[in-house]
Amino acid sequence: MSSERTTDAAAATARPGVDTGRLSTGLNDEAHAIVYDQYLSPDDVADGLGEELRLISEVDRAHLVMLTERGIVEPAHASALLQAIDDLRRSDFAAVRARPMPRGVYLAYEGLLTERLGEGIGGVMHTGRSRNDLNATTARLRGRRHFLRLVDATEAFAETLLDKAEEHGAVVMPAYTHGQPAVPITYGHYLAGVGCSVLRALEDLLHAGRELDVNPLGAGAVGGTSVSIDPERTSALLGFAGPVRNSVDAVASRDFALRLLAAASGLGVTVARVARDLSAWTSEEAGLVQLADDLVGSSSMMPQKRNPFLLEHVQGRATASLGAFTAAASSMATASYTNAIAVGTEALRHTWPGLGNATDAVTLLRLVVHGAEPDAERMLRRAVEGFTPATYLAERLVATGMPFRSAHHLVGKTVVRALDTSRSFAEAAREVPEIARLAARHGVDDWLHPAAVARACAYGGGPGGESTARAVAGLRADLEKARAGSEERRTRWAAGAVALDEAVEGLVSPRPGRPVQP
Repeated sequence: MSSERTTDAAAATARPGVDTGRLSTGLNDEAHAIVYDQYLSPDDVADGLGEELRLISEVDRAHLVMLTERGIVEPAHASALLQAIDDLRRSDFAAVRARPMPRGVYLAYEGLLTERLGEGIGGVMHTGRSRNDLNATTARLRGRRHFLRLVDATEAFAETLLDKAEEHGAVVMPAYTHGQPAVPITYGHYLAGVGCSVLRALEDLLHAGRELDVNPLGAGAVGGTSVSIDPERTSALLGFAGPVRNSVDAVASRDFALRLLAAASGLGVTVARVARDLSAWTSEEAGLVQLADDLVGSSSMMPQKRNPFLLEHVQGRATASLGAFTAAASSMATASYTNAIAVGTEALRHTWPGLGNATDAVTLLRLVVHGAEPDAERMLRRAVEGFTPATYLAERLVATGMPFRSAHHLVGKTVVRALDTSRSFAEAAREVPEIARLAARHGVDDWLHPAAVARACAYGGGPGGESTARAVAGLRADLEKARAGSEERRTRWAAGAVALDEAVEGLVSPRPGRPVQP
């Protein structure tokens, strides 16, 4: 395969910043959004205050529905509060944003509602609740978005790996150890191996996500409440699987953040290692893999360059979650096991960027793997020139009764003979009597060809026989199981939102004869 992809220069339309002469297209849109949006102003990125207010108000809606159904708050008061909250949500909390916040976001928000509705109505919203359990709840709700983005990115990456593993299952290449050609495998076999690690990381993520499904609401400041609340009801309305078992744990712990970061860190290590491999294989010196124009960068000065710079972004972001884990865990370790700012605020400050960077790294590597084309001819040549059938030959000699160490030594001498005489490994091997007799038994000339050797290595999870196909099939089954698990969680969260909207609507605009209780 050519070392460059050419286009018809006469047909190419020059676009500033797109057609560089060597490269004919701009950067892939999805990759562009990741690597260049970091330069946007903060106003163009996530609205942290708006998100916090939306989450607080969502919890308030569920809490008020439950308090009303329990007979703790009068339906008319709840209706007025819910209408006022929905008005704020429709305006994107403009009135709250305009207020001073000397004691934080929540008290500014609650104060506005109290001013508008009076103490008798606005003042009931915090019944049976503290900012401590409220913050623990909104943290889990916020975590859902980051969790789902990472899960979706990981599922998509896993699927790409498996698709490409099947596509390139016959492309023979060297497996490398210590940077040197070792034994013949296939490019598809390598990608399937990466898929094994990615699927394990996906399982870890989904397991860690179970802690997002526990509802802390009702734990109060740290010791629960004497108000006869119904945490099961708020759990259903907010999409949680159920309430916490212990009020101290509810407000003291943000273990879900550490477990998510730990799972993301394991995934990031794999992603970084694969990026390192591809960085080496896409070099001009190796030339084993070629990337499309929309996955490489040019040089502002050197017109010949095709830089696989996305892989550097992958390596830079892949282990950010590990740094975030260290920072979050260090912050938590300074606090007593009760409600603590070091845990609920400072530790979580590192969590969301850590998960976001992991998502970006996985997404970028998926794009690269999807757009990478192996140079089959060059890969095979490297497998031949790297003497990759040597181990197989030693094992075949062992099958004749020769001790392995003796076979190892004999094959090593054969490699030296080939190098000294500038001949191929197969040619040098024919001059060794023990190997010549073995070759006669095989009765074929290409028995030491890397492709034949790869096909023969069917044991121990090697590339031969149906091994890779079986592995891919098993991994696809694992992926479908993981998708079913994440979809169940996503469905529950969506169903909770629908149920909450219906319950709020029932209080705000009750139909005649409709009971308050569900």
